[in-house]
Amino acid sequence: MPGLKRWHAPLAWVGGRWARDVLLVADAQGHWAEITPGVPQPAEAERLGGPVIPSLVNAHSHAFQRAFVGLAERREAGQDDFWSWRDRMYALALRISPEQLRAVATQLYAELLRGGYTQVCEFHYVHHAAHAAQGGQPFEDELDMAWALAAAAEEVGIGLTLLPVVYTRSGFGATGLRPDQHRFRADAAWAWRACQRIGAAGLPRVNAGVALHSLRGASTDDIEQLLSAVGHADLPLHIHVAEQTAEVDDCLQATGCRPIEWLAQQGWLDARWQLVHATHAEPAEIDAVARAGAGIVICPGTEANLGDGLCDLPRWLQHGVPLTVGSDSQVTRGWVEELRWLEYGQRLSLRQRNVSAAPGSQPSSAARLFDAAVAGGARAAGLAGWGLQAGARADFIVLNREADSLRGLPDAALLDAVVFGSNGSPWQSVWVAGRARPWRAPQRVGEAFEAAMQALWAGAEPR
Repeated sequence: MPGLKRWHAPLAWVGGRWARDVLLVADAQGHWAEITPGVPQPAEAERLGGPVIPSLVNAHSHAFQRAFVGLAERREAGQDDFWSWRDRMYALALRISPEQLRAVATQLYAELLRGGYTQVCEFHYVHHAAHAAQGGQPFEDELDMAWALAAAAEEVGIGLTLLPVVYTRSGFGATGLRPDQHRFRADAAWAWRACQRIGAAGLPRVNAGVALHSLRGASTDDIEQLLSAVGHADLPLHIHVAEQTAEVDDCLQATGCRPIEWLAQQGWLDARWQLVHATHAEPAEIDAVARAGAGIVICPGTEANLGDGLCDLPRWLQHGVPLTVGSDSQVTRGWVEELRWLEYGQRLSLRQRNVSAAPGSQPSSAARLFDAAVAGGARAAGLAGWGLQAGARADFIVLNREADSLRGLPDAALLDAVVFGSNGSPWQSVWVAGRARPWRAPQRVGEAFEAAMQALWAGAEPR
């Protein structure tokens, strides 16, 4: 058939196991038309130089925070925690421009691509001009910041799910936002309008969903209005929830319920919902999420960096709750490290090994977490499918068998070694929609990022 692309892999991760001699066929739109193991290499198929695995979806990203990485790792006095980090982060959120955001996001998305992600879910809440709330000039287009992110994704070649965020208050019982949050102001009507505009723009590899910042950042009325606007539309709906114990305590005081408990009691949760972090969830809450069919997005690198705590991973896995990972604050920018620390956090807490494994069905911790992230990523991004399966976008990674971490290993141990034995990205190439993407971003991307960083942090060097 005209327009088809064909590759042949000596080994590929298909359906949760290694398969040999796999023919991979993509259609003219860059989606898988056929994945067939056990096929001798056809003459017209390009031979891939190593084992093939799916790429992953980065299900939770704040791109602008890439400009803050490395700038909050000192404590001059007192206690440092999530809340003190957040106050310092707002200094960046208050002044980054659309041009600077594009430069920062382009650098970030290039790094994410190199880290094995080919789709990123952007939890986007820096909407407005920095001084518009104080009478300054608003953006000519209220989506200027969103378009900057889309332009960055297009330049790099990564897929993008934009999630405009509803954010109307600074905490439970508050009637508005703090002065240092004014750029975030967006009610349900604004977020839904943004979602519709993004979806109608027809940008390549860009789709849209919606998000609620958190239960402290959006009121019951906000949530009901957003759900009414969305109706039965099949799109992702993300929310930060139960990330911090202080958030849980505040929610208990305000509502008499824990955050996930409260959400479940409203009867809103379904398969469209993605609960980001869900760190401090009780067993009954996990049970309720499982019954509702909602998913969770865990961000181990950020959660460790911010001192959030550890989730009850064994129970989430036991209940089969859709699960994937995200880079969040960008202190880690590759899925290998996220999956590794997802497991390692449990090992340190429980003083056991291979906590994620399922003896009898999936004895490999790496494989169980990887397969969960492949499946959960599709739902988080609002895509019909993901991975090496017909209909999914033709995104994949070719491993490098000559990488130090993979050299000489038996085939069965390759995925284990990728997650638990490699330093970085042990692959030779990353493909999006049937096209190999550059391993390194052009020099201009790094130069633009450096210029943005210098403008943002001039005079703010650590003492």
